[in-house]
Amino acid sequence: MKILIIGAGKMGSFFCDLLSQNHDVAIYDTDPKRLLFTFMCRRFSDLSEVDEFAPDMVINAATVKYTLDAFKAVMPHLPERCILSDIASVKTGLPEFYASCGHPFVSTHPMFGPTFASLSNLSNENAIIIAEGDHLGKVFFKDLYSGLGLHIEEYTFKKHDETIAYSLSIPFASTLVFAGCMKHQDAPGTTFKRHKAIADGLMSEDDYLLSEILFNPHTSGQLTKIQQKLAELQKIVEEHDNEAMQNYLDVVRQNLK
Repeated sequence: MKILIIGAGKMGSFFCDLLSQNHDVAIYDTDPKRLLFTFMCRRFSDLSEVDEFAPDMVINAATVKYTLDAFKAVMPHLPERCILSDIASVKTGLPEFYASCGHPFVSTHPMFGPTFASLSNLSNENAIIIAEGDHLGKVFFKDLYSGLGLHIEEYTFKKHDETIAYSLSIPFASTLVFAGCMKHQDAPGTTFKRHKAIADGLMSEDDYLLSEILFNPHTSGQLTKIQQKLAELQKIVEEHDNEAMQNYLDVVRQNLK
């Protein structure tokens, strides 16, 4: 296939390296400096170059803030049957865009990122493929992700957003609360250091991405659950209730299974 990747950031470069072994890959970025670190592919810094390339598929790896703008910019340069795809962790606006774009599409979410995951070993990571997508596009990504050893789930756009509210919003919010209460420690314990490492990694992410994940309509309900569990724990601590504490810990251990 001829595959055009939009965005030469960490994930765009990752997909470029991955796909260029078996496909004719081109990568486009508005910043030519980013293209210096891409190999075994065509490098485009002007969208007019896409016309002659005539890709069979576009993988939009632009940052979530610019996902829709990137699609709209490249659309006039694509063949009619070119499959549009995105790997965005936030799908806001994408179902509506795909419904009116006139192209087949496939939307996926690799549930790993360069901040915490080892891109050279993804055997314990997951990926979501959106059910509403084009059949051939879904087969392409199923084969690709299976080859990486990823566990794959197929969700609708709606279920994806509900899942992300749980799997990302809860740890994001919990980490932000931890960091919001944090003060410098001269002799931090191991648990503190591990929490801080997670907080440092989270805060290296794009602010817009963090905001959009937390602004997911389903996040508010998850935050309410955090508040309820925290209030329950606070009551147990204030009352020094050993039996209630044991019950609380038993529930937590059961949840972790």
